[in-house]
Amino acid sequence: MSTQKFLIIGQGDIGLPVTNKLAQNGLNVTGLARGERHQYALSDKAAFMQADAVTLKAEQLQDFTHIAIIVTPDEYSTSGYHNSYLAVTQHVAKYADKLTQLERVIFISSTGVYGQNNGEWIDAYTAPMTPERESSKVILQAEQALQQGFGDKAIVIRPSGIYGPDRLMRLRKVKEPKKEPVAAAHWSNRIMDCDLVNIIINVLTCDAPKSIYLATDYMPVTTFELTAWLSKQVGELPPEIDHKKTAVTGKRLHSNIPLAWLDYPDWQVGYADILRHQQSDDSSI
Repeated sequence: MSTQKFLIIGQGDIGLPVTNKLAQNGLNVTGLARGERHQYALSDKAAFMQADAVTLKAEQLQDFTHIAIIVTPDEYSTSGYHNSYLAVTQHVAKYADKLTQLERVIFISSTGVYGQNNGEWIDAYTAPMTPERESSKVILQAEQALQQGFGDKAIVIRPSGIYGPDRLMRLRKVKEPKKEPVAAAHWSNRIMDCDLVNIIINVLTCDAPKSIYLATDYMPVTTFELTAWLSKQVGELPPEIDHKKTAVTGKRLHSNIPLAWLDYPDWQVGYADILRHQQSDDSSI
């Protein structure tokens, strides 16, 4: 009988399916959120703790062997990031000495912590340059707070641009009647939302996790190529190139996620599947 106990802090679009999948896999998991249980589509097999993570006491955490921090800010401002990512990681880290059962604490960060912006290749061993965005600086501080508190027990997952059936900003843009011109050489990176859920579950449950994961697929792509490809799939005209933006920008991420963890190893497979499901949904109406 396993003695592992999982706590998933945050029951949003990523945290909730992580909790539910762990519960369906027969693991002892508790989802934590500020709202009441009925506000979340939580599995009957999962326990629930209603709390604000920054008010948790050490006694509430001391039985857990695995903790995942999957939070989002109430508002997308510097203070919003301070009050979520940084506040939660600092608060949990201050109990590091008291959490004697804890084997692993995972923080869902962002590849925005990399300030590199000249099309560089980046892997899990690349040190982040200071990011320009204040919000990304705060997320990097949150990583460091957890690493300083927990040392080798702290695992950081840095997702790239998350997309999915309900995250279709790029698809909406290609259907706009007047498209903005797109830079020819701005590099971007993607991960399907359900693959990110799988990655988190695998990192929580694997035997020997790495200290840092770049949760991204295996095919970086320029924004222009992505937009042109999507336009073709839905019968729209491709965007024009913005000739004022000639510099190579963005970054190319080298994924260190095992291929076996990914249902969608590149963005073309992912978007093709989304479009296929959209068409089948339309035809069934």
